This record gives sequence, structure tokens and C-alpha cells, in this order.
Amino acid sequence: MAAPEHPPEIPDKLYFRIGEVSRLAQVPPSVLRFWESEFPRIRPKRTEAGQRLYRRQDVELVLTIRHLLYDRKFTIKGARQYLKSETQADAEPTPAGLREQILAELKAIRDLLD
Repeated sequence: MAAPEHPPEIPDKLYFRIGEVSRLAQVPPSVLRFWESEFPRIRPKRTEAGQRLYRRQDVELVLTIRHLLYDRKFTIKGARQYLKSETQADAEPTPAGLREQILAELKAIRDLLD
């Protein structure tokens, strides 16, 4: 993911409350709640009292979204597309692509043995 130039230090914790994430990302809690509706990958867990608990990966995603929107001046739609294309690039290769990769590696091994 596109990381900010100098990302804030994320404390070593399992869960973060919305106020902590708000301070780390330097955005109001209302912005975080809005981003949850615009970016489905942000899915904080809820306590029985309904309080949001963000995981570390959620916090990292929030920081990436903030960087895209505020620093790189993406629109919400553009940031969503960027994150979607980046996720697809990280996905497992297709069977045809995997086959080509294996064949290339086998040819390289064969060339080394010759």
C-alpha cells in the first residue's frame, strides 16, 4: 500500500478505540465513521456497548486512506479504485500466470545444469 512519507508510530496493541485512531490519523472521529461507509475494508469490531475497536490493519488502512486523500489529493472514488487495484495486484496469480512462472523457472534451472 502507498504509505505516507512519515507515518505516525502505531502503538503495539491489538485494538484501538476510535479516539486513538482519530489522533493517529489526525482526522475527526466523524471522518473515520464516514470512511467506514465508503471503504468496506475498514471493519472495526464492536463491543457490546457498540464502541468501535479497530485492528492494527484497520489503522494502517486508515493511514493509507488519509495519505491518498489529503497528501496525494485523490478523490474518494479514486482512492477506492487505487486500493482495489492494489489489492488485485497482491492477489494470487492466475493458473496460467503461475504455469508461465514455473516454466520460466524450470528453464532457468535447465540452463544452469547445461
